[in-house]
Amino acid sequence: MNSADQHRSEAPDSVSCMIITVSDTRTPETDTGGQLIKSLLEQAGHRIAVYKIVKDNYEGIRELIHEASSSPEVEAVILTGGTGISPRDTTYEAVSSLLDKQLPGFGEIFRYLSFTEDIGAAAILSRAIAGTAGSTAVFSIPGSTGAVKLAMERIILPELGHVMREIYKKE
Repeated sequence: MNSADQHRSEAPDSVSCMIITVSDTRTPETDTGGQLIKSLLEQAGHRIAVYKIVKDNYEGIRELIHEASSSPEVEAVILTGGTGISPRDTTYEAVSSLLDKQLPGFGEIFRYLSFTEDIGAAAILSRAIAGTAGSTAVFSIPGSTGAVKLAMERIILPELGHVMREIYKKE
């Protein structure tokens, strides 16, 4: 067994998550990306502590992440939306300003998978990012259901417990 497999075997089976959809137009009824995250997390045995939709507003996004990282009820935050390069897209700036430690490989792998499996060179327009804010894991992904499915199934769900094991590890 390699060390990554060993770490996964020591990881928690269930993580309490906050889902944040960043959108100026989505409602709970039209938020297909947020609903897909919720469904995939629950199918994998994780808990949904909080689900919110927030306008694409730098301070509003920061406030929710700060709230999550201060809450004992939330271990991980998954944001969807606002990761592009349009003037209204502020999710990347809000998330990156709060991260204590970045996981650059998350965005790199997400863009690689997007490039090879889905959207080709347009993957360069994604500013997916992940890291930690205190003892809270934070993942920020694009808002399309294809991007959500890719990020959740190929990266976040396989490693969420492992990430939490590393955050909680005491040495």
